[in-house]
Amino acid sequence: MTTTTLAVLVPLLPFLGAAAGLLLGRTAPGFVRPLAVLPVLVSLALAAVVAVRQGGDQAVDAATELTPTGSVPIELALHIDGFAALVAVLVGLVATCVQIYSTGYLRDDPRYPSYAALVSLFTSAMLLVVYSGDLMVLLVGWEIMGICSYFLVGHYWETPEARAASLKAFLVTKLGDVPFLIGLFALATDAGSFRITRVLDAVASGGLDHPTLIALLLLAGVAGKSAQFPLHTWLPDAMAGPTPVSALIHAATMVAAGVYFIARLLPVFEASQAAMVVLAVMAAVTMAGSALAALAQDDIKRVLAYSTIGQLGYMTGALAVADRGAAVFHLISHGAFKALLFLGAGVIIHAAGTNSLAAMSRMGNLRDRVPDAYWTMTVALFALAAIPPFSGFFSKESVLGAAEHAATGHSEHAPGAAGWTVLVAGLLTALLTAAYATRLWLLAFRGRGVEAPDHGRQPLTMTVVLWVLAVPSLAVGALAYRTLPDWFDGRALAPTLATSVLGTGVALIGGLVTYAAWRRTTSLAARVPLGAVAAHPEADAGQVEAEAIASHKPAYGDVAQASDPADPGRLLLGPLHRHAAAGFHLDAVYAALLVRPVQAGATLVRFLDHEVVETYVRGAGALPRLLGTAVRRAQTGNLQTYVSALLAGTVVLVVAAVLVATGA
Repeated sequence: MTTTTLAVLVPLLPFLGAAAGLLLGRTAPGFVRPLAVLPVLVSLALAAVVAVRQGGDQAVDAATELTPTGSVPIELALHIDGFAALVAVLVGLVATCVQIYSTGYLRDDPRYPSYAALVSLFTSAMLLVVYSGDLMVLLVGWEIMGICSYFLVGHYWETPEARAASLKAFLVTKLGDVPFLIGLFALATDAGSFRITRVLDAVASGGLDHPTLIALLLLAGVAGKSAQFPLHTWLPDAMAGPTPVSALIHAATMVAAGVYFIARLLPVFEASQAAMVVLAVMAAVTMAGSALAALAQDDIKRVLAYSTIGQLGYMTGALAVADRGAAVFHLISHGAFKALLFLGAGVIIHAAGTNSLAAMSRMGNLRDRVPDAYWTMTVALFALAAIPPFSGFFSKESVLGAAEHAATGHSEHAPGAAGWTVLVAGLLTALLTAAYATRLWLLAFRGRGVEAPDHGRQPLTMTVVLWVLAVPSLAVGALAYRTLPDWFDGRALAPTLATSVLGTGVALIGGLVTYAAWRRTTSLAARVPLGAVAAHPEADAGQVEAEAIASHKPAYGDVAQASDPADPGRLLLGPLHRHAAAGFHLDAVYAALLVRPVQAGATLVRFLDHEVVETYVRGAGALPRLLGTAVRRAQTGNLQTYVSALLAGTVVLVVAAVLVATGA
């Protein structure tokens, strides 16, 4: 088969698997798991073949016009360069791991068939975004991911948390998608085409009339999709969905789409210096703010959610200094270790018997209970903290090196202010990232919470996936920074001495200070007794998670304390802890600025509709009804009454005529 044919099959196979899974989920349940796993597995293999054939050389382009539009044509086009080829492999790998993991995690879930089909559709939509060479076709995949996230985050729809989280994710991302759509039309109008290659040619020839406006409109959609400040608030709440869904959203789909979109169209943003500075400020605020929030969270999945927001900030920071190679390098590296962290958190949820609603403070020593999760998550946390030689070190250092390059005035497309902004925020975030990664490891695996009943070994499908993802988390960085430049425009990705020393140094400081704070708080809290727990019946991880959300408390029973006095985050953040734990109250700000005014407007409209408009409607019907009632009462059926009325009327008319004549 040709490379183009293989590339078409990559997003098509998961789509067909999703359709078949939905159709056969009830009639042939035995086919559900094969239909969930095999299409994405074959899609991964085909994506790998496409990547090998593309080899980082000239992009693969193919197109056919969908339908005549009369103006700007819309084409079913492929544009597969080195970025697209490698990101597609990442999406296929993570999706395959999530589907295999879910066969054990949700093995007794009655809605597993629809869940698996939606995961496959989610994967297909992301692959469509990655391979698409036309902005309108890309938009189709972009929006399909939005609706899939709505259903998957709301998988446990019986609970108010899941319903609210799915609705919030949908509305917040749509808030960014409206200007994003306007920006796409404005871009196509200026460039004369939706084809990505023609848009980039138009940018190169100076054909954009409104580059700043277009870039800012597109950034709004990216901020919503990739959970960047100020539209990031939906992502922590999305943890109400099943843990494998969180792994898929955070590692390879949805949030990665915005970063990938900017990388694909980076020259459009480079055409506006103002847009690059805005992108840099957005990345800096996102990085630092999310890292502080992560350090204050007690829910293990919310820690990882804020961690994802911060790591996406690194990627957008690399794009703000015009280095898409560093951004996509970190996207690929982060996808591996973040998927591992979330899937490992799913194993911890099962072992601890809690959906991590205040979970880390309630976790006992889980190191011996979940050795697979312990060792693999340790690797992933080292990668997250950017400690050499783990993969996160090389990819994060490529971002910091690119920021230093721009800050010192060596970048042609990025202003120095953007470089300094990203560099300073990146180093501060490196310190905070190591701090919250160390805190998570200490509280989850060496915490003093109450031990839950032993639920036994995890299913093999869950533990094997952890070790599969541990390999790229450990090795992909060291191998990739030497080979990936050929795929990423030839830009060097090797760590530079200055940023390597600074980044690693602050990371070590953050980890050591957190460990020292933990030792101090542990000694002070040793005299505080923890409450007892009630036994929890044997259950699979999905049931544990669903029941925990439904009960609003740890699934294995309640404890005496709401939080662990040995939490080093409280000591490190001090008075800032309360605000950071609440996400710096951005939800309250949005409620005051947006939600309440909209609700007040809706209340006014309802009042006007019920009390004003309906009053006129009721009045218009009441007057004829009253007249009809009067006429009906006059119709008595008595002939004498009619004659008397006729005579009386005649007398009145005669008197009136006489009076008129006399007056005349």
